[in-house]
Amino acid sequence: MYMKLIIGITGSTGVIYGIRMLEILKKLNVKTHLVISKWAEKCIAMETSVSIDYVKSLASCSSDEKNMASSVSSGTHKVDGMVVAPCSMKTLSAIANGYDDTLVARAAGVTIKESRKLVLMVRETPLSAIHLENMLKLSRLGVVILPPVTEFYTKPKTIDDIVNHGVGKCLDQFHLEHDLYPRWGSL
Repeated sequence: MYMKLIIGITGSTGVIYGIRMLEILKKLNVKTHLVISKWAEKCIAMETSVSIDYVKSLASCSSDEKNMASSVSSGTHKVDGMVVAPCSMKTLSAIANGYDDTLVARAAGVTIKESRKLVLMVRETPLSAIHLENMLKLSRLGVVILPPVTEFYTKPKTIDDIVNHGVGKCLDQFHLEHDLYPRWGSL
């Protein structure tokens, strides 16, 4: 039996987290269903040197963000959970308020209603009271709010070190074994 995860990449800085997540999940033989927002596509072009086709090639399958008939829009589609990396404040708000205007928001809503694990790598600073209230609302429902906060006890030397730590923390939520960063106490 293998794990199946939905991966959403939305239009916020930090798309490398979603891309790296897909690269690692592919190596771990985790089945992934990818949904990329139109603004994420723009961020991928601005922030990286990879193509949208490359990103899609990392996933087992993908759906257009406007395809509300996609399999991941239904609770009958069996998956183990979902990660949105990065998660824009617009997407956070849509999820927190049940406004399923995109496939990412709909799939996240389904993940919540089916009591599956949902991890949101929220990206914004500073955070307003509205952002915090939306995160609190979702956290109370069991959603994991996991901003990719840099750790320094491992003495990161590269951006890859920082990105790997954030992705590793996400993978830990699904009990997936990895060696993306040294564990506390192993230094």
